[in-house]
Amino acid sequence: MKIRKGDKVKIIAGKDKGAEGLVERIYIKSDKVLVENLNMFTKHVKPKNNEPGGKVQVSRPIHVSNVMLIDPKLNKPTKVGYKMVDGKKFRFSKKSSDVLGK
Repeated sequence: MKIRKGDKVKIIAGKDKGAEGLVERIYIKSDKVLVENLNMFTKHVKPKNNEPGGKVQVSRPIHVSNVMLIDPKLNKPTKVGYKMVDGKKFRFSKKSSDVLGK
């Protein structure tokens, strides 16, 4: 998967199209990512011990094909490629050709 935790992404499809946020979590088996405060849904919760019940807003995962990585240098959405540097594999931005991450 070309998206990692902590990456800034832009939603390119769905009800939050055009919104940007940081990736909180990656779900590898289902190819989904959880973007903070985006793709929000209402969940009804029963009251437990000392916690009240009611409606709670929760963020749901979105498929990785519906998000696009934002290039930190240009601050624009970009495709991601891989290249070998000194025997190590790194991600790079196809727009700016800069290595992403560590």
